[in-house]
Amino acid sequence: VEISCGEAPYLTNRYDVTTGLSIKVNDRIGMLDRKLRIINENVDNPRTWFSWVKKAYKHIYGFDIQGDNVFLARENLLLTFIDNMEYKLKKLPSKRQIYDIARIISWNIWQMDGLTYSTPYSNAKSINQLSLFSQEDNNESLITEPLPSIIYDWDMHKIIVFKDLLRGE
Repeated sequence: VEISCGEAPYLTNRYDVTTGLSIKVNDRIGMLDRKLRIINENVDNPRTWFSWVKKAYKHIYGFDIQGDNVFLARENLLLTFIDNMEYKLKKLPSKRQIYDIARIISWNIWQMDGLTYSTPYSNAKSINQLSLFSQEDNNESLITEPLPSIIYDWDMHKIIVFKDLLRGE
């Protein structure tokens, strides 16, 4: 798990952060990059290759409190898949393959407040639009419990509340 993942540079480093230049697939050193390099070196059958790549993605997790960082991390992970398929199989993935990897990424890279293990701002007070012509003073706000962050257990095929992992449930 990469905590406060930002653009996920510890999972995949597609470019040099100081120069902005792309890094070749074989020279990348993120956790996912190393898994994919082993798969690229040892698997030649395209169907088997894709199966192992999905397994690698299912075992990489990251979260961040900021939604824009989550978006960038997800984008980098998806582009890493495309880069590796082009590198290894010399072709672009199908729409179905992109969908399969994107689905895994959408569960495994999520927005979470690492202090409360909940979805950020999910218990924010509701804000009423003010009107110049309204006679009503409708300032009641709903305060709710924060929504717990959830992840997917790919081996057990079930959704898990992240906080429950810390309690060993």
